[in-house]
Amino acid sequence: MSMNRPAAAALAAALCLLMAACGSSADDKASEKSTEAAAVKPGYPVSLDNCGQKETFEKEPSRVVVMNGASVAEVSTLLALGLGDRIVANQQGYGMSEVPGRAASIKKLPTGNVKLNDAYDIPREAMLGLRPDLVLSVTTYGFDQKNGFATREQLKQVGANSYVSPQGCDDDPSKMTVADSYRLLRDMGKIFNVSDRAEKLIAASQKSIAAVSQKVQGEKKPKVMVLFSNMSMGGNDFSSVVAHGIINDILAKAGGANAFESSAKTTFADLSKEKVAATDVDALIVIAYNDPNPAAYAKKLLKEFPQWPAAKNNTYVTLSDSMYLGPSNDLAVRKVAKMLHPGAF
Repeated sequence: MSMNRPAAAALAAALCLLMAACGSSADDKASEKSTEAAAVKPGYPVSLDNCGQKETFEKEPSRVVVMNGASVAEVSTLLALGLGDRIVANQQGYGMSEVPGRAASIKKLPTGNVKLNDAYDIPREAMLGLRPDLVLSVTTYGFDQKNGFATREQLKQVGANSYVSPQGCDDDPSKMTVADSYRLLRDMGKIFNVSDRAEKLIAASQKSIAAVSQKVQGEKKPKVMVLFSNMSMGGNDFSSVVAHGIINDILAKAGGANAFESSAKTTFADLSKEKVAATDVDALIVIAYNDPNPAAYAKKLLKEFPQWPAAKNNTYVTLSDSMYLGPSNDLAVRKVAKMLHPGAF
């Protein structure tokens, strides 16, 4: 599968989340005061600083729109917190997941029947027509007027909060770590007054990752190539190779290292076939993005580069949403560690 440039650009800038906006007409406040007082729940109002913008929530959102951004972090986080019924339009989906039932649950969510723009996302008029009270975007790209999207200010004017996910403020996911996944969970927990659920998920993930990291401590760190299957995002043969970001944190926790970390300063490296061939790759991770058979792509690569230690030992694993920002990074850490250090398990 190859993606057109807008979608590819969105993917390359993805891996982030959060949003907010609020409003109640000042003219209506006096007449609504008694009603609001009766409806106010413990835990509100809640305020968050999001990309330098203060977002205040007077109550839990009930009409949430999840923008695409080539991510599933936001929708998966809401589902993990039991908040799927708050979503009126979701544009995220990978078609597969390491979490049983997650992909099917995402597919069942309403889409809002929106006609998407060239970046496969919700244009301004359609967004306002959905009457959201919270809009989630992976990065600030989803609130940029020049991209045809509703701005955070325009959303605020119609009473909608907005949220940009962690590391999305400057559209640079190259510095992202697993801690950002916890921050996303924590922020959504605050916004929806389910912080207890969020903290339980975070604690369970931390415990699982710590147990895996302990098993592989002191082991030699194999050099791993991480890339997307059948995806072109640049001019070279290998333009979807991951160089930086949350994936490197996952590799480190699993007892590995990125074979191409020094090949680029950005999230993705755009590499020639010669560069890839000249690198000792001990293990291969293929990330599937709506690809029904990533294993076939992995096997093709191992056949193409028989000199790799990974090819000689047939060392590869295919993953999808757990390698991204989101609530399931512990599953990726465990799967990768078992591939890299089978004797430790």
